[in-house]
Amino acid sequence: MEDVLFTPADLAQLEARGIAQAEALRQLALMASAPGYAQLVRPCTVGDGVEQLSHERLVRLAVTHSMTSSAHASSVFVPASGAATRMFKDLLEALAGDDPLWPAQVRARAAAGERGSQAVVAFVEGLSRFAFAGALEKALEREGHALAILSSKGPWRQLLTSFLESPGLGYAESPKGLLAFHREDGQVRTAFIEHLREAARLVRDAQGQVKLHFTVSPEHRAGFATLLAMEVPALEAELEADFAVDFSEQHPATDTLAGDPAGGPFRDASGRLLFRPAGHGALLRNLQEAHGDLVFIKNIDNVAVARLKDETFRWSAALLGYLAELQKECHALAAALEARAADSAERASRFLAERFGERIAADDLAALLEALDRPMRVAGMVPNTGEPGGGPFWVRGVQGEVTRQIVESAQVDPASAEQQAIARAATHFNPVFLACALRDRKGHLHSLERHVDPSAVIIARKSHGGRELVALERPGLWNGAMAHWNTIFVEVPLTVFNPVKTVLDLLRPEHQG
Repeated sequence: MEDVLFTPADLAQLEARGIAQAEALRQLALMASAPGYAQLVRPCTVGDGVEQLSHERLVRLAVTHSMTSSAHASSVFVPASGAATRMFKDLLEALAGDDPLWPAQVRARAAAGERGSQAVVAFVEGLSRFAFAGALEKALEREGHALAILSSKGPWRQLLTSFLESPGLGYAESPKGLLAFHREDGQVRTAFIEHLREAARLVRDAQGQVKLHFTVSPEHRAGFATLLAMEVPALEAELEADFAVDFSEQHPATDTLAGDPAGGPFRDASGRLLFRPAGHGALLRNLQEAHGDLVFIKNIDNVAVARLKDETFRWSAALLGYLAELQKECHALAAALEARAADSAERASRFLAERFGERIAADDLAALLEALDRPMRVAGMVPNTGEPGGGPFWVRGVQGEVTRQIVESAQVDPASAEQQAIARAATHFNPVFLACALRDRKGHLHSLERHVDPSAVIIARKSHGGRELVALERPGLWNGAMAHWNTIFVEVPLTVFNPVKTVLDLLRPEHQG
């Protein structure tokens, strides 16, 4: 079978990417079988899997965080690889034809309910409120146009072209991290710089060092490095901080084969194997290689203006403080177990049941020790407001165990009315706002791959060159890739969740200085 599936040229392609033949065959087998869906038992709710923190507890955790951040190797990890293309979907569709986009005509279509035209009108009418307005005005001037005239009289096509394409601002080709999100105190701030500002307060150590790791795409790495070199000296002086910023790219070995719907691998027009990025779960390797200890993970587009940063810091610090307490307690119990201290097995068994919902008999010392010595996470969950995406659930595993998991909507069986009903009953949503402990009690990095649920993949139908293919996404970074971590869910307020999914989100109050 292997000889039939892969030619010598195929094997050379796999070897060049660092993908073993056995792994390629595993991926094809996953795509050939029906996807395995999560077995939801019930949503995690307040008092049943989601914890609410009192004001007094928040104050205590702030103290714990303050003591921990100065002594621990705390850092921030930000997935920032994605391009911003989807932010401008409606604007790009407006440019797809040859319509000059005269204002009166676009407004008429918007009034008739055409969504794309409504987005164009909202964008133009809100232009002065966007942080990038000044840069767009200069780009238009270089091309012999005036922003004020184009905005009022049109045609709007030129305005959108200069905004989205090169040699204008080229925003449709840029990553979110390099886009101007906010304008405060006369400063224009990108999402990348906003993360540095937040981290300077959250993970500064006793020497003033602030560690961050960003995953970026190869074509945009130079842009991040240039912005870092330009802005960090002044930022360090302003914040009295010493930034240690690292970048990494998604490894080619984490890409997955595309599958042919008829079976076997998909091949492009030249007969070569086609590989696809495997989703954010591919960044687990980057997280491992960042060599962190206590790590806070947040998406690149989830930043807010200055007046909301206190609340973001308060809850970020609370999660890191909570994590530090958990880590200390787990490590102490594990050490007591190894020393065969009196009542240590009973205490460990009770702790695991009460904290993580994991029931292990007190006489199974090996299982207790293994359960205590896992990666840990304290994940913030916001009240569910109907956002598409994942949420916290109690999930039954293949061995019958029921554990807390973050589950994406694509992991829920669409053909099961019962499972869909459980999914709809979710009270909380995952904003990707989590603190992670990556080292064991001896200071060694956990092998994160050991704690992945390899079956928690997502299989979808996509296309390439007009032909349908089967796409395979690895277990997501905060769902299947962390399936066997010790997990706590904590309710956090909606004020910490300020994503930018479309350019018009930048007009919301949380992004207006």
